[in-house]
Amino acid sequence: MTAELVRGQNHPLSQARLEIRISAGTPIVAGATLGDEQGRIHGVEWVAHPGAPTLPGLEVSRQAAADHRLAVDLDAMPEAVHRVSVLLALPTGVAGPTRFGAVAAPFVAVTGLDGTEVASYTVTGLEAESAVVALELYRRQGAWKVRAIGQGYAGGLADLFTDQGLPQAHQLAGGIHEAVAQGIARSVPAPPPRPDGDRSRQAAAPALGPEQGGPAPHGASGPVPPQPTSPYGTQTPGVPGQPAPQPNSPYGTQPPGVPGRPTQQPSNPSGTGATDPTQPSAPTSGGSIDYSHPRRQNAAPPPPPPTAPPAQPGQPAQPVAGDATGWSMDERLYNQVWGMFEDLARTTAAYRSAVDFADSRMEKELDQVLSDPRSRIGGQGDAAREAAQAKHAQLVNQARAALDRDLAQLTAESEVVEPALPTAYARWDNPVWHGYRVPMEIPMALRLGDLHLPESADLRIPMLVRLPLERGLWIDSGRGGSLDGSFTDSHDLRRLAMETAVAHAARLLAVYPAGEFTVHVIDPAGSGAQTLVPLVQSGVLAAPPAVGAAGVAEVLARLTQRVDLVQMALRGGAPDSLPPGFDTSEQLLIVNDFPHGFDDRAVNQLRYLADEGPAVGVHLMMVADREEAAAYGPLLDPLWRSLMRLTPVPDDHLADPWVGHAWTYEPPLVPPGSQVIQQVLTQVAAARVKYR
Repeated sequence: MTAELVRGQNHPLSQARLEIRISAGTPIVAGATLGDEQGRIHGVEWVAHPGAPTLPGLEVSRQAAADHRLAVDLDAMPEAVHRVSVLLALPTGVAGPTRFGAVAAPFVAVTGLDGTEVASYTVTGLEAESAVVALELYRRQGAWKVRAIGQGYAGGLADLFTDQGLPQAHQLAGGIHEAVAQGIARSVPAPPPRPDGDRSRQAAAPALGPEQGGPAPHGASGPVPPQPTSPYGTQTPGVPGQPAPQPNSPYGTQPPGVPGRPTQQPSNPSGTGATDPTQPSAPTSGGSIDYSHPRRQNAAPPPPPPTAPPAQPGQPAQPVAGDATGWSMDERLYNQVWGMFEDLARTTAAYRSAVDFADSRMEKELDQVLSDPRSRIGGQGDAAREAAQAKHAQLVNQARAALDRDLAQLTAESEVVEPALPTAYARWDNPVWHGYRVPMEIPMALRLGDLHLPESADLRIPMLVRLPLERGLWIDSGRGGSLDGSFTDSHDLRRLAMETAVAHAARLLAVYPAGEFTVHVIDPAGSGAQTLVPLVQSGVLAAPPAVGAAGVAEVLARLTQRVDLVQMALRGGAPDSLPPGFDTSEQLLIVNDFPHGFDDRAVNQLRYLADEGPAVGVHLMMVADREEAAAYGPLLDPLWRSLMRLTPVPDDHLADPWVGHAWTYEPPLVPPGSQVIQQVLTQVAAARVKYR
């Protein structure tokens, strides 16, 4: 299935030989730059353009045209090349438009040699820009991905090359435009208008060899820039011949939105049938997902990146909040947080790999010593054992030193980023909540808690998930959710689980505009009445909590009917045909003490809401003991698998599919005695009254 990307989203590439097809409504210049890990180009020989169209593994068009087909062989790229940026520019010195805002949005597609489209991107939102970086193919830990960039430059190619660190930016830009104007690269007029929906999906052309203008073969000569070193030093430290594992980025299937960080760029964003990197695996439903940010059709150009204080000689650069790419500060902070998550995962994987190697090496050396009976006694055996243990300690110490260095850098970054987070990303104790106001726009993500690893117990990474929620939540109130076993009282755990659910619901209500998020509660036996007081007294609930079998049946019937109505309207292509007064806001159903009070019909309705609801704005939040629910048989298994499990106490149950770390999840705790939730809900309730 083709991945239709939005700005910042990425997608994995499973093929090395690719074509990049470009369609525009006017002749444009297409080129590409090769970049190192930081995305910088080191000379004009790192740029493929109509005047110099061939580089190792890369062939661009020799002409300005309305349609282009660029050839890429990723296996032929020099080892030091980590990025291939596809750039588009309007030619100067010839008749035609001078800004992309005056032409149709360019369409760029990455295809296999057989014409199968892998990923596509329509470059929208351009106005005064005359050059743009459309796509980026980038190498992360041995695997290649494509990311939609859409970064435009009003100053044209000169500004684009300058931004990528090319010293001869103005000279090269002038040379390219001069070549186009003089006819060295002849201009081809735009083709006749194609029918709607046809976006340059032509049949594939045969692969070309270097002599026909195709990509250079493996081993072809060309510039091989020096290998840059990672600013975090995450390669396996001190282990000759034993590199760190090279996992794929967790953002390969995430919604992301991580266009990159100057320090260490996350691959993301993500984002693919979007799965959050911290969520356990679960079956995914069919159908495409719209990853575009809610309400963002005409986004403003990204703000200039912040500048960090000058670093002392020999010291790493000081971290800056919001130094990732993004079209708003919230998006930049979101990308930066996920970059920190990736950096912590990678450096910890490198440390564990080094320790495992040191352990296996020591065991091998000791086995060799003990295999000789003559060395088992006397000083020779003792000396061999001491030597093996000394080598082991040296390797482990080197690995720990590199890990500590990386953790110090990430800790410094966290100390800068955490206070700068907006309310949707901030902890409840962040002062930003003191100035809370009901927002006018839905944020791109929400904080559900914190994540950390055993090697860095003091470093917390915010756990951010994209909005709207694509999976419901299961707040586990069972004793199995206590990491250290300190909570053995089932009553306390149930109370904590319900308090956690209320805190999550309050945060969701707080980050949505007035009238765009509605909460329903099912509490069959009324056991959560005391915990639900903040929601009930503030008046933010759609109705009082439903109790008894009749209340449960009424709420479930109403929400399942809502799902049916919206699905029928969408499938029939008539979303405006919903009944008058229909509530189009996002809906959240909190279910307490499940499965008590639920018959088979009610359970099937919950399963239906969990599977079909998120796509049409209905979400579940279950509060129940997982082990206790399992006793009700396989009927509940699909419901359990479709929801993301969270706990009211720290628990190490979340595993990322990138390197398989078991991340410890910590719920978003409200400081003892704090009235922040009540204050926030009071403002939400007042805004709802004005909205009505």
